[in-house]
Amino acid sequence: MERLIGTVSRGVRAPIIRQGDDIVDVVVSSVLAAARQEKFHINDRDIIAVTEAVVARAQGNYASVDQIAKDINSKFADKDIGLIFPILSRNRFSTCLKGIARGAKKIVILLSYPSDEVGNHLADIDTLDEKGINPWTDVLTEDIYRELIGYYRHPFTGVDYIEHYKEIIEAEGCEAEIILANDCRAILKHTKHVLCCDVHSRSRTKKLLTKAGALTIYGLEDILTEPVDGSGYNETYGLLGNNKATEDTVKLFPRDCQNVVDSIQQKIYEETGKKVDAMVYGDGAFKDPMGKIWELADPVVSPAYTSGLEGQPNEIKLKYLADNNFAHLKGDELKKAISDFINNKDDDLVGKMESQGTTPRKLTDLIGSLCDLTSGSGDKGTPIVLVQGYFDNYTK
Repeated sequence: MERLIGTVSRGVRAPIIRQGDDIVDVVVSSVLAAARQEKFHINDRDIIAVTEAVVARAQGNYASVDQIAKDINSKFADKDIGLIFPILSRNRFSTCLKGIARGAKKIVILLSYPSDEVGNHLADIDTLDEKGINPWTDVLTEDIYRELIGYYRHPFTGVDYIEHYKEIIEAEGCEAEIILANDCRAILKHTKHVLCCDVHSRSRTKKLLTKAGALTIYGLEDILTEPVDGSGYNETYGLLGNNKATEDTVKLFPRDCQNVVDSIQQKIYEETGKKVDAMVYGDGAFKDPMGKIWELADPVVSPAYTSGLEGQPNEIKLKYLADNNFAHLKGDELKKAISDFINNKDDDLVGKMESQGTTPRKLTDLIGSLCDLTSGSGDKGTPIVLVQGYFDNYTK
């Protein structure tokens, strides 16, 4: 009988992960227990994904505000610090900002507008048009912003981030100044010592600032790249990808993830004889059309994955074949023709008409987005996702 189900994504419940837990054992035992209870089988090329949050929690990869402050002070001493393009997020930046302010005497924040790089807005683009503001050239002080825009509260959180960030800085006994611009070099009129807080544009920002004469340039990825007073750390991403844990601690992006995914793959093979792929995932790479927020605040969707998840899809657009190559066929003849075409498709379909409209993105970005949507960010309790049938096609 022909199989009628394609890709299936299952959120798998797991115990609450604590520091010191064996994350590989938790993932494998949870997936196998779910398979027994729900009576499904593990197959070759299934994908087992685990969220970065529980990997980092098991590692105990945390840092305190004081530890952040110490690293900041070691790099900037008593210099005025310019913070470039921080994300507008209580979860992603507020606790970090507290640590940065605790290690500094004065901070000048340069905010991009009308939104940060992931779509959290400080103004409506139509309002900028009405006020005659050109966000590509105009530099706004806080006073000018208030005069022209007023108080803009985030539609989801209700927070005015200019007010919020200023309060955090001043509560640490640090002087605060806020400007708005989209040219990072605008900060150099205020200080030549900068901390680049942008995520995906950070390399370009550093290049522009270096060429423009900045004297001290670090990025969030350069903070806590090694332990400070026993803190967690991430040698590659530093503070990038952190999340608020408590009012005075952050959970860092996990480290040593390749060993985690390789061990999950190996242990599943030992238990079932099946070769699955495994990955650690964080934020998905997708955009909310209502709030205009691009989800990807992590530096990457997946910090580690097994080799079977390399590359991007190489797929045929079925509707293109049905409407063009085989428009004269129907029923079983159409099905056979399309199946034969898929079975004999080229190994590289880039630029071919038959692949137009497919999604030319990395497999890990696509699968990580699927997993992020499956597990959610709230109280579902499914930090593990089992994806089955992802590599199947119409012929299987």
